[in-house]
Amino acid sequence: MTESLFPSNVYAERLARAARLAADRGIGGLVFGTGPDLEYLIGSRVSSHERLTCVVVPVAKPGDGDTARPTLILPAVERGDLPASAVPDLDVDVVLWADGEDPHRLAADALGLNEGDILGVGASLTADHLLPILGLTGAAPVLAGDTLRELFMRKDAAEIDQLRDAGAAIDRVHARVPGMLRAGRTEEAIAAELSAAILEEGHTAVDFVIVGSGPNGANPHHDFSGRELCDGDVVVVDIGGTWGVGYHSDCTRTYVVGQAPERATAAWEVLRAAQEAAVAAVRPGVTAASIDAAARDAISAAGHGDAFIHRTGHGIGLSLHEEPFIMEGNDLVLEPGMAFSVEPGLYFEEDFGMRLEDIVVVTDDGCEPLNRGPHELVAATGTDSDSARAAGRAASDEGEK
Repeated sequence: MTESLFPSNVYAERLARAARLAADRGIGGLVFGTGPDLEYLIGSRVSSHERLTCVVVPVAKPGDGDTARPTLILPAVERGDLPASAVPDLDVDVVLWADGEDPHRLAADALGLNEGDILGVGASLTADHLLPILGLTGAAPVLAGDTLRELFMRKDAAEIDQLRDAGAAIDRVHARVPGMLRAGRTEEAIAAELSAAILEEGHTAVDFVIVGSGPNGANPHHDFSGRELCDGDVVVVDIGGTWGVGYHSDCTRTYVVGQAPERATAAWEVLRAAQEAAVAAVRPGVTAASIDAAARDAISAAGHGDAFIHRTGHGIGLSLHEEPFIMEGNDLVLEPGMAFSVEPGLYFEEDFGMRLEDIVVVTDDGCEPLNRGPHELVAATGTDSDSARAAGRAASDEGEK
């Protein structure tokens, strides 16, 4: 198991880099609310509900010398959460406020902005807090995530290690799935076993479990139900969990109980070729939309364009879904360190569905897939849980050689 926090110097560098990047873009200050932004910058998972909790990062103007220290504005009732974050080891001021005080004034004072200055705002800061801060500062807001893409979208080596370990762990769970599937078992029972396996393989939490058998697999966001698996069922299994300091896994494989229908076997070959073509197209300098097109064009050429009804992928990190979104119209240029899913699917209503998903990280000359499981339409074995677990471990070990 990994520790719950990175070393404090990782967070210190992130705060400093945020200030440098903001200064380069003419942003006068930054403010981030609770959620992935605070996890990334200070290692804090505090949730303060309606009370304002935020990190303020002042940004030096040219000629001003060094920037001021970041400030954490925190409700006094949440001070017990500070030791669980990196804040005690960081050069960060902590300003506690009590009910009845104006925390928005505290944030505005810490920012030190003038009328018309640009304020970079984290996506999770809600309007009930943002609007008062804007009213007190007179600043013009921009989304910090859009303007500081190099900070949030380009994962550093420590983050990639987390995602790589999370991917290996979810691969171990998928290696156990064939032994869980057999005619007569319900999706619900399989989902419960998968949830337990996700935790057994080292995740700290289960994010989601999808078991879509037969016609249920034709709904991309089906979770699980009391439906019993039948011979010939195609089964979509999409699973993910939280790993280490808060990074996520997300991987889909498709299975078959008994003999696969010929139409499913033919469709799978189309899907597999499309997914592998999209992964092969990932490299620095191409757009997110071009990766979507690589998958979509291959599927359309085979006559199944109407069956691919969602985007090709989404970014992943401290959020399960984040930029870059791999979809038509997104002209974001890919850069080394960006991490995202490549997961085309085919969905035939009232019949069956299928999806194949790997997480990839853009490298200097291509990409590194973080999931190493098979790309076949995997046959269920229906073995008992202990045998399935042993088989999963053996398959995982073999895949790492």
